[in-house]
Parts: sequence; structure tokens; C-alpha cells
Amino acid sequence: MTAALYSARRWLWLAAAVPAAVLAGLIMVVLPPDQTLDNLAEWLFKLSPFLFAVAAVAVFPRGRFGPALVVVGVLAYMGYLDTALILRILEYRAEGEFAVVYQFQLFVVTYIVLFGLLAYRLGGARTATVVKVGVAAVLVVISGLNDLGFWVLNDWGAEGAPSTLDWASHIIVFTGGPPSVPVAIVFLAVHLVLAAAVVAAPVERWVDRRLARSEP
Repeated sequence: MTAALYSARRWLWLAAAVPAAVLAGLIMVVLPPDQTLDNLAEWLFKLSPFLFAVAAVAVFPRGRFGPALVVVGVLAYMGYLDTALILRILEYRAEGEFAVVYQFQLFVVTYIVLFGLLAYRLGGARTATVVKVGVAAVLVVISGLNDLGFWVLNDWGAEGAPSTLDWASHIIVFTGGPPSVPVAIVFLAVHLVLAAAVVAAPVERWVDRRLARSEP
């Protein structure tokens, strides 16, 4: 099975890229923007395009078009994403629809991570290594680091910083309620430790052994 998948690797990326594109289109275009996650199922649904895209990048074929794809990625960011984010910020200022800005900002974060992974893959990284780095990056993205950053950097005025992170719905689906700052720090630490463990794991060695056992 492993050997068969390896031999079909030239087109294997499409098996993950298609559901990633469909789910991303559903979330970004069809469904209304929603800043809050209500349960674990919604959390997994919103995260699924990111995970599929990481898998697609990990098996994307390296070739002579690599430099062109990196340039196209920069063009896509500067030609659309940068301007689209500014337009959503202006829309929020006019109508107060922060959910629109928030949703698109998550899309931009995902784009940046995937663009870095694609450049890494096209630069010669192995599939197993890209998967490893991608999973670690996803763990950092969902770790709550930006939520704690918002708590630290925001000017809370005379009332001072709140004792709970009421806006961190992706943590709330695990804790059952708004996490306190210590809980959010523990949540962050757990994800960072997991990310470090994934990066340190000898995945490439495991894959080599599996491939060697699959050879006739």
C-alpha cells in the first residue's frame, strides 16, 4: 500500500487539495462569517481545510516550476489578500462587522503558513518533513498564542485587563467556559510542547523503514 501511494505521488496531492479547496470555499464564501466556535465539531470543521492543505503541500511534486510557483504565491498575496484584508478593515470601521475581518485574518494566517511550507517543499524538503513541520505549525496557530498576545498588548484602559479570555472560543470548546489567564498559558504550553515533540520526532526514519519493508 505504501509503495503504491509512493509510485502515484505525482498526482497524490490532488486528493488532499480538492477537499481543502471545497471546504475553504464553503467556509469563506457560502457560510456567513462567524467569530465564535460553538463546539469541537465546528472547531474541527473550520480547521479541516488547513489540515488537508498541509497534506497537499507535503506531497506536492518538486520540479522546475517551483520558483514560478513561489512568485505566483507572492503575487496572490500582494494582488488580492493584502488589499482584501484592508477592504474588510474599512468595512468593519463603517459597519462594525468585525467577524468579517476576523474570518479573513484567519485565512491570511493559513495562507502564510502554507506558503512557507510550499517554499520549503519546493526547496527540496521531504514529504515526511513537510508533514512534520506543517503539523507543528498548525499546533502553534491553534495554541492561543495570539489570544494571550491580545490580552497582553491591548490597552484595556482604567478597568485593567480581564481575568478571563472570553474571546478565545477555540479554547472554550475544550475548557467548557472562558479560560483564565493561567489556563490559557497552560493551553499554550501544552501546544508548544506538542509542536516541539512533532518537530523532534524521527518521522523520516520511520517512513524509510516502512518503505524498505514494502519493497519486493
